[in-house]
Amino acid sequence: MTTEQFDEMFDNGEDVSAYVDWSKARRPNQEARRVNVDFPAWMVRDLDKEAGRLGVTRQSLIKMWIAEKLG
Repeated sequence: MTTEQFDEMFDNGEDVSAYVDWSKARRPNQEARRVNVDFPAWMVRDLDKEAGRLGVTRQSLIKMWIAEKLG
């Protein structure tokens, strides 16, 4: 299959998943980097309470909130 054929299938909304090696798929600019941040105890407590209310982890909650502000 040529690139042009693949693009045409994709553009037509056809299923091209059989032609993709998903084990090597990467999202650009999505590699993780560790960042350490110190929060006061009261803030951690409130973060945990809100994370529990939403049913997510503290880390996920912080990521969601930061993404909202940056996006």
